[in-house]
Formats: sequence, structure tokens, C-alpha cells
Amino acid sequence: MKFKKVFLGLCLCISALTFAQEVKKEVLFTIDGNPYYTDEFVRVYKKNLDLVKDDSQKDLDNYLKLYIGYKLKVNKANKLGLQNNKKYQGELKSYRTQLSKNYFTDTKVTDELVDEAYARAKKEIKASHILIKVDENAVPADTLKAYNKALEARKRALAGEDFGKLAKEYSQDPSAKENNGDLGYFTVFRMVYPFETAAYNTPKGGISKIARTRFGYHVIKVNDIRDNRGSVVVSHIMIMKPKNDNAEEAAKAKSTIQDIYTKLQQGEDFAELAKQFSQDKATAAIGGKLNGFSSGELSSTEFEDNAFSLKKPGDFSQPFETQFGWHIVKLTEKIELKPLDEAKTELETRIKKDERSKLIASTVTENLKKKYTVSKDAKAYAKAVKAINDNIYTRVWELPANIDTYSETVLTINKDKKYTAKDFLTYVNAQQRAEKLYVKPVSQQASLLFEKFTDEKVNAYYDDNLEKEFPEFGMTMNEYRDGLLLFDLMEKEIWEKAKKDTLGLETYYKANINKYQWKQRVDAEVYSSTKEDITAKARKFLKKGKDANYIKAELNKDGKVEILEKVGVFEQESDALPKLPEWKIGISDVVKDGNYFYVVKTNKVLPAGPKTLDECKGRVINDYQVQLESTWTNDLEKEFKVQVNQDVFAGIKKQLNQ
Repeated sequence: MKFKKVFLGLCLCISALTFAQEVKKEVLFTIDGNPYYTDEFVRVYKKNLDLVKDDSQKDLDNYLKLYIGYKLKVNKANKLGLQNNKKYQGELKSYRTQLSKNYFTDTKVTDELVDEAYARAKKEIKASHILIKVDENAVPADTLKAYNKALEARKRALAGEDFGKLAKEYSQDPSAKENNGDLGYFTVFRMVYPFETAAYNTPKGGISKIARTRFGYHVIKVNDIRDNRGSVVVSHIMIMKPKNDNAEEAAKAKSTIQDIYTKLQQGEDFAELAKQFSQDKATAAIGGKLNGFSSGELSSTEFEDNAFSLKKPGDFSQPFETQFGWHIVKLTEKIELKPLDEAKTELETRIKKDERSKLIASTVTENLKKKYTVSKDAKAYAKAVKAINDNIYTRVWELPANIDTYSETVLTINKDKKYTAKDFLTYVNAQQRAEKLYVKPVSQQASLLFEKFTDEKVNAYYDDNLEKEFPEFGMTMNEYRDGLLLFDLMEKEIWEKAKKDTLGLETYYKANINKYQWKQRVDAEVYSSTKEDITAKARKFLKKGKDANYIKAELNKDGKVEILEKVGVFEQESDALPKLPEWKIGISDVVKDGNYFYVVKTNKVLPAGPKTLDECKGRVINDYQVQLESTWTNDLEKEFKVQVNQDVFAGIKKQLNQ
């Protein structure tokens, strides 16, 4: 799905919504008589203008050709009926739901939540808690029982009893038995919003008021409050733990990281050692550099604490162990908390994904109810309520046998959207099954359900009319609709065919064999040191037939790591190899490359030559797809009749070139 999003973004850059110049809406071209207009063409061209690197795509004549090709493919997709595919419809609906979220917001409430979150982000809280579980929709008796238990625990904590012992006794958080309820340090967004609020409203050393979350009731003790540590950018060298509990392999991993640490203490370059020896494949090639992180963002407290303990850029840690393996961390940069104006966008995004969003949704709903004319028919409502009885509390209430007679309008929105008493009763039936209802009497529960019913329908009405109220929303949806169809079409007509057409793939591979060649490679052992004499000694040992273990044992003494080795098959131009004047079987001279001296024992020289189809299949498939698409696009131009209004296009070119 990630690839699909990238593909759709490249098609028409659908996220951009504005364009600077109004264009007169005229028919630019037709495909089988269906018109396509100037305003859409100019808008899409302008959105892509700064993003394309190929100047040929900025040329309007060429861009029109590309744009017509795009629309031809969309027409082909519709002709094949791909728009009726349930998967396509589901993805389109999912995207619309995601896009519409941008229109369900309230700026004032959002700004207040941003200010609150930023103020909290300045601090990190170390807290312990006691959890008394209770379902969100529990009956009042169960809720009261849980609350009283939490109240009892809080009273004992306030009286001075050891909070850790109370957590073991009372807390229904499974981890409390081991950690005494200790949650460690956290900052804003790390906990559910009501819990976070209770913690931040409690002074250091204090016991919070009882907090209710979706998990139950919490009693929180704030053990410490410190300034936010900000974030750090570090590099690391990692030697992974063995997958099994092999003591010998584990000892070797520990020995290797210690050897590397010794090399660092001797002044060798961290990035070079990371490239040569770090087993974190994602970062080794870039010297072990990681993305920046703040407290609580990683799954390893040990890694975070070691990283934050470093004082100055360039400092590196001693080897330490995490659940992943052995690490050495080097500090690149310490980053303070961003100013509010820089952090605002990120905070807004996080708020939308957090429980805080419920506050925004509630405000939006109230504003919509003021914006639209919303009316309830009292007579129809009263009739509907009479049909509801106490069976809703045990989830066995059934719709009346004569439900179709409840056809009176009970709710009207903006005079054009009406819901009947039957709609409301059907909603009540669904709600009793979805959640435990407990408010009594029935009339009061019905009133709450009708309020919820009204809120949902008002929001649905607004959502249904987004295209009318916000033209940019409609345009974006049209672009995504076409882009999604195009993706499905390309998958069906090109990508899958290229993968399954084994005969065509092999024919293409043979015809283009010169594109798929191995460079010269070597099977070799590579020994490196910052000292020329040490490398020379290693060479002498190799000449005598000694192996890596012998050489390292002889040269790495007195706690110093003077020589390191690596073994494998490498392309001769690989950064992992030194530059040799000639590659041949045997033992090389000592050569210097950068700050290191190398000696290489070459076991095999593998010549340049063609790769087998299996060795380069991914690239061959990709190239074959490009050829298939080119041929297929030419066929589409013959299948559909395209007519361009050249006078209109000339006017557009003149306007855009100005």
C-alpha cells in the first residue's frame, strides 16, 4: 500500500490544493466525445511545475501529451469496469474518510490544546500508578465498586503508606507485581490524555486525584519532574546478539564490541569502524548514524540513557548491552525543545491522533448544529420512545413487528435530509448490541441515544456535502479517484503481465543482456590497521598460512586492538575494499587507503560477465514493464478518438508563458 501511495502522488501530486491563476473554463480536448477542461489542466500543470526535474515535462506541448496519455489510461480503466471493483471502492472510501478529517476541526480548540501540549512538553514526569480496571460502559454498580477500591488505595497512599507496596496489593496492571507500578519518565502524548492530565496537574511527591480512562480508575504518584531532555542525534556501532542462546557466540559478540571500543580509544574513526563492523545494516553504510529521538521514543531505555548521558558532540560511550545486542554510541548533536511556532504543526498532527481529538469533534458538532437547521418532531419521537422497553439493558430488545409503520419524520437537517422514527429505532437496536446501556428510566436513555443519533447524522450530512461546500476537496477526490483507477489498471495490464510472462521476460533479458553484467569481484579476507608495521606483520603471518584467529591473537595484545578482519565476496569497487592496482589470487602488498593500512588475501577472482536471469530478475522485470507500457500507450491512442482544441490550447500556452 505504501508503494501505491507513492505512485498516486507521482501521478498528479494530489496533496497540493491551490493554484495562483484563475483560468477560463473551456474544453481543451475530448476523448471519444467526453470533454476535459482547461482549468483542471492548468491546475495540475502548476502543481507539478516545481516538482518535475525533467525539463521536457515542463514543456507545455509535451505535458499535454503526457496529460492526455494519463486520461486515456483512466478511460481504459473505466471501459474495463475497474471502477466497479469492490477493493477499489473500498480504498476510495478509505481515502475520502482520511481526507475529510481535515475538515472536521476547530481552530480555537486546537490552538488551546497545542498551547497546553507545548507547556507540558517542557517537562518529563516520573510516575507510578495503581490501576483498578473497569469497562467504559460498565453498569453503575460495577463502576462504583471500582471507584471505591481506587478511593481506598488513594486514602492509604495519602496517609503515607508505601506506594509501591500499595501498587502490588491493589493494581490490576499486570506489570505492577514486578515494577511496583513504576512507569518511568514520560512526557506529553506518551499516556492517554486523562492520565496525562492528572499526572501533570499533580506536584512532585504528590498523589493525584482519581483519574478515569478507558482502562479504568488510576491513582498516580508523581515521583519526579525534570526538564525535558530534548532530543539527540547519535551514531552507533552494534554487534547483534546471537539468535540462539549460544554462549560461545555471545562471548564472541562481547569480545568484538570490546575490541572496537579499544580501537576507538586508540583514536580510530567511529564512522569507518561502523562501516566495517556494525551489524545494523540500516545504518552501517552511513557510519552508524541514527535519526534523532527524544525520551521514551525508543524501545530501549538503556540505549536512550546512554545516548543522553553523553555531554559533547564527539563523545562516545563504553560498550553497553540492550535486548538487541552490544552497542557503542557516539553523540553528534543535542537538540533543545523547538520554539512553539516551529513545533505547532507537529503538535496539531499528534493532537488529531490523540484522545484530545474528541474535544475538537465535540466542538465541531456543536458548531454544525448551529450552522444547520436541525429539528425534532416531538410527536414522532414520543411514538418511537413508547416502543422501547427495559430489554435494552440486557441487549434483547427487538424492533416492533410493525416497524414499517414508524414512517413519520423524526429528524430533519437543513430541510432536505430527513430521518424517520424507524431510522431512530433501528439505531437504538444497533446501539444496545454495540455497548452496554445502563441509564434509567428508559425515557432518559432514549433521550441520550437520540442526542447521539442527531450528532452522528449532522456530521454525516456535513460529510456528504463536502464536495459542494469545499471545491478543493472535490478536485482532490477526483484526482485520487483517477489515480487509484490508473494504479489498478497498470497492475492489471502491465505489472502483473510482466511478472507472469516468463517467455517474454526471458526474450527481453536475452535481447538486453549487456545491461545486466557483474563487475569484477573477489572472494577475499581483508585485514586493516592504522599502523603500517602491524599490517606488515599480518601479511607475514598470512604468507605462513596462519588464519584470522591466530593473527588477531598475536597482534591484539595487552588490551589493544591493532588489527581487524572481514571475510566475504566483494565487488572490486566496493568501499569495503582498499584500492589495489591489480586483483589476483594470493596475498597483496600492504597498501594505504585513507587512514588505514590494508593487506588482502584473495582466494578467488570472479570475472566480469553477464548475470543470470535469476540474479537480476527484479531489474529485468522493471525494465520489461517500461517497454510494455510504452507499447501499450501507443495502442491506447489508436483505441480512443482524441481531439484537441488547438485554438484553446494556444491561448493557454500564451497565458502560462506570461
